[in-house]
Amino acid sequence: MAIPIPRRDLLATAGGGFGAVALAGLFVREGLADAPAGDPSWPLGGLHHPARARRVIQLFMNGGTSPMDTFDHKPLLAKHDGEALGPKEKPEGFTTPAGKVMNSPFAFARHGETGRWVSEVFPCQARHVDRLAFLMAMKTTTNVHGPASYMMNTGFMLPGFPCLGAWVSYGLGRIVDDLPEFVVLPDPRGLPYNQKGNFSAGFLPARHQGTVVDAGGAEPIPDAFAAGAYPFARGDADRETLALVGRLNRRHAAARPHDTRLEARIAAGELAARLQLSAPATFALDGETAATRRAYGLDRAETADFGTRCLVARRLVERGTRFVQVWSGPQGAVNNWDNHGSIVKELPPIAASVDGPIAALLDDLHARGLLADTLVVWTTEFGRTPFAQNNQGRDHNGGSFVTWLAGAGVKAGATHGRSDDLGYQGIDGVTTVHDLQATILDLLGIDHTRLTFRTAGVDRRLTDVHGHVIRSVLA
Repeated sequence: MAIPIPRRDLLATAGGGFGAVALAGLFVREGLADAPAGDPSWPLGGLHHPARARRVIQLFMNGGTSPMDTFDHKPLLAKHDGEALGPKEKPEGFTTPAGKVMNSPFAFARHGETGRWVSEVFPCQARHVDRLAFLMAMKTTTNVHGPASYMMNTGFMLPGFPCLGAWVSYGLGRIVDDLPEFVVLPDPRGLPYNQKGNFSAGFLPARHQGTVVDAGGAEPIPDAFAAGAYPFARGDADRETLALVGRLNRRHAAARPHDTRLEARIAAGELAARLQLSAPATFALDGETAATRRAYGLDRAETADFGTRCLVARRLVERGTRFVQVWSGPQGAVNNWDNHGSIVKELPPIAASVDGPIAALLDDLHARGLLADTLVVWTTEFGRTPFAQNNQGRDHNGGSFVTWLAGAGVKAGATHGRSDDLGYQGIDGVTTVHDLQATILDLLGIDHTRLTFRTAGVDRRLTDVHGHVIRSVLA
């Protein structure tokens, strides 16, 4: 039986920010309202229909991963190697005119019962192809990193829009109270293109923005604890300070009901206090077995960093964080997937840094029973051309790239879409960024057309006016 809540109290509790759709999901989760259709048995939650995924780990390869050198085997590249088959005019977003066709310098082999072709740069992920579902003809609307990264994260090419993690937080709320619902684990060498704009709550209430965590740092969440120089700021003094600051903040917020940043600060302060208990157990990896640490590559320089963040991601979702984003590569021309100069020299090291840890993450989630209700998504902002740049590199290409999904609700071994014989453009089963976003939301129990927020007189949504759920890759 739903508990009646006065409208004034409802709006006050919501901080003036939640839409009715998100509130419905929140109240169902908290037991304050009946589940849709009178069904209280949604064990994984969901907003509009029963969810198949409870949480998401998104692995983002920043810079534009080359599909024809990783997952999209194109034998005809060898046949046409050196031929001038590219566009005569330089397409928008290309950094140079298209060069001649360049064969992949890496050997491909079939793997698993599905016979999936995988490049030699991903030997560890190759062992898992039968549990992955591949989108082989993803496309985006730009060949430029910044807009493409915004598009992949927010559904729009311009800044100011909420990202996927923020929409999930807004729609479904927290699973637990002592960890953030949306955590970002960036590459310690630097933030991606657009910096923190990729993790923004945009026009949603500010509390839904991503919490950035330095997983490898001595202090993953800065200032969660008082510095050693201030021993008096602990215990009762800490609690009394929090209570005083909370009262002042609420008084300030009451006079400014439309500024969601104030509610976000209050929520952040309260969460920080709870993190003093949960953070040490979550971010300290000392309790992991030696075998687990080796599997994630923590004992090898080339994999230690990304492996640490993958392991922290597993620990976060295991303890109740709903959405975790793990980034590989900073912005810029080096140490990422933006391989303009030389695919031969630049792709193998960045691929090796993530391959083993990703395979370990999939194994670990499966062994712990977490893969049954956790969705893992591997993607990038666009692909690369089959045409050479600077003799050995590849330029930007939004016409076709690869994404894979695994875990909750995913049809293991499925394939959707196909690119042309050179891997330049998708030609069959083309899927857009909005289709991917709609599919992720669907697995979380959200109808992407109904999760909206009214701003500037417009009912905005993550997928704008686009997007279709990709049913062929769902179990």
